[in-house]
Amino acid sequence: MTIRFYNTASRKKEMFKPIQGKEAHIYTCGPTVYSFAHIGNMRSYMFADILRRYLKWKGFRLRHVMNITDVDDKTIRDSRKEGVSLKQLTERYTKAFFEDLDTLNIERVETYPKATEHIPEIVRLVEALLKKGYAYKGNDAIYYDISKFKDYGKMAHLDMKGLKAGARVAQDEYDKEHASDFALWKFWDEQDGNVFWDTEIGRGRPGWHIECSAMSMKYLGPSLDIHTGGVDLIFPHHQNEIAQSEAATGRKFVMYWMHNEHLIVEGKKMSKSLGNFFTLRDLLAKGHKPEAIRYLLLASHYRQKLNLTEEGLKAAQQAVERLADFTSRAKAEKDGKGMDALVRKARSAFEAVLDDDLNMPLALSVIFDFMHEANAAGAGRKAHDLLLDFDKVLGLGLGESGEWKPASEAEPRIRKLILEREKYRQKKNWKEADKIRERLKSAGVAVEDSKDGPQWKKL
Repeated sequence: MTIRFYNTASRKKEMFKPIQGKEAHIYTCGPTVYSFAHIGNMRSYMFADILRRYLKWKGFRLRHVMNITDVDDKTIRDSRKEGVSLKQLTERYTKAFFEDLDTLNIERVETYPKATEHIPEIVRLVEALLKKGYAYKGNDAIYYDISKFKDYGKMAHLDMKGLKAGARVAQDEYDKEHASDFALWKFWDEQDGNVFWDTEIGRGRPGWHIECSAMSMKYLGPSLDIHTGGVDLIFPHHQNEIAQSEAATGRKFVMYWMHNEHLIVEGKKMSKSLGNFFTLRDLLAKGHKPEAIRYLLLASHYRQKLNLTEEGLKAAQQAVERLADFTSRAKAEKDGKGMDALVRKARSAFEAVLDDDLNMPLALSVIFDFMHEANAAGAGRKAHDLLLDFDKVLGLGLGESGEWKPASEAEPRIRKLILEREKYRQKKNWKEADKIRERLKSAGVAVEDSKDGPQWKKL
């Protein structure tokens, strides 16, 4: 079947055809590591995870890159505020970011480049833009001249007449109503402290937008298949990526732009002032299970706003339990007559709706309809295997409950806790070992000790 994705650039669904046959090259805008990622950020990473899981399910090979922004105004501001080095701050929150990915069972992509480790590539790209006349040196930075790029604003459907000619913006955070030339390389000033690089284009540091262009082109080439991110990045970030990348190479930068909508909380925009600003860790502390949070984040269509509610999280937990119970029971039963036909019908329908711009709500409807029909016909091993096949896309860990497994087969977050507990046991520190057992229990995991080492199973 043919996959069709909605392309933000064209505002329509298009047949997906990678540049290199069955190998898909994907770039996802990753975190700025100055704080914990909030749950809205996690929706973007969940969308990218479902996209990559489905492409793999369809037989594509992947080269997927997600950047780590570890130098910008926010990281410098907060490292100075805390009195720690930029590296100390960003490594702390980079570690937390990967822990959050593991908690939600979000697959690791192939490459996670950091901005600070790609300064030479960034400098070469700025030099190319200077040489071609798309950039110029100002007093405080090297700027990109948007008037030189004829399609600037096209993807965002901007009225270029409304842009204030010649205006400058010295921050990484822009007011979209006063968009203008943007900084490629910011010259050092006192606010940067000891964060700077001495380069051929001057002492300073990169602007936010140029980082993504330099890193994506290094690992994926001048043209890539899919670029993902939240709708808030369409302008100016992704528009600026297009301008600087295509100006430098003369080639189309991205074939398919895919953007997920905002997450709101109880019908309102998430904000600290409203007291509805949540990180993943906040939701876990409230007693919500990782699989329920994952289910809620993936269950809505990525192009629709997602309303996070307590009621929705409870319903998500119930849905996961239904899926897990069905999968577990079916494994031990025999298939009734007609199961082959039901399996073929469900698999075909599942594929068809996900081929249509990753319509996950309909895909879940297909699964629950199949479960209803399979229960009536006699669900057995074939039904069990189909749910496990679907779970390669869903990533909910179906089929894991009830089976004791070695620590090596647990997801990274769980494996780490199991091994930490084992260290305390060996030191006869039973108090700390029991604390970790309770943490595992809260995460829906039971652990027991055996002659072959610790074992675990999902509760």
